[in-house]
Amino acid sequence: MPAHAPALPSRAVLSQVWSHAVFVHWRVDPAQVAPLLPPGVRPDVFDGSAWVGLVPFVLSRFRFLPLPAVPWLGTFAEINVRTYGVDAAGRRGVVFRTLEAEHLPPVLAARALFGLPYRWASIGLRTDAAASVVAFRSRRRDARGRPRGPGTRIAVRVGDEVVDSDLSRFLTARWGFHERHLGATRWAQNCHEEWPLRTAELLELDDELVADAGFLGLAARSPDSVLAMPAGHTGFVTRFARARRI
Repeated sequence: MPAHAPALPSRAVLSQVWSHAVFVHWRVDPAQVAPLLPPGVRPDVFDGSAWVGLVPFVLSRFRFLPLPAVPWLGTFAEINVRTYGVDAAGRRGVVFRTLEAEHLPPVLAARALFGLPYRWASIGLRTDAAASVVAFRSRRRDARGRPRGPGTRIAVRVGDEVVDSDLSRFLTARWGFHERHLGATRWAQNCHEEWPLRTAELLELDDELVADAGFLGLAARSPDSVLAMPAGHTGFVTRFARARRI
């Protein structure tokens, strides 16, 4: 996978900052992933396996360009369950199964603009800089805003070892996503700096989101990869172009 993002095909329509990201991944049979992908997208594999990720992070300075950042609502935690696909043109991207987010207006906007499967959730973040620990907890809200749906608890200790491998790039150097929206499969390209990744030790994982996304029993076994942004990293700007039909 290329480490650097290609130029966007058109002007950016969204901008946001990503920080405190944790990447927990499992190997799965590509045949398990294939039925869950949008039409025209096949599983992207590494070492013969498809991969499923549980990825919490903090999204801030959310902007509809060229407007300024949205006060208060522009900063929130997000937790997504994702896998990876490639289309006939060779575009290798993320396919989101679910995305939990704290604030309802951005959830509704992302659904309308991109067709992404966002869910409104109650999410908490705890950081311990001295111990290099990052912890997220989440519980999906129902239509009345009550936290009653599937959730997750995840905590990692971020190490000092820099990670830049073929696998880490496969899992994180993704310059867009595929999604089924308005009756067609669409591709939305993004650009950002290369992920600054470190090794991480999984301290806690009590998860229901991966099963809810269609991968029963997966989170009950030890993950095959755990990575995280370095403690104290301020994050980086990510820009998205308008989604296009493939």
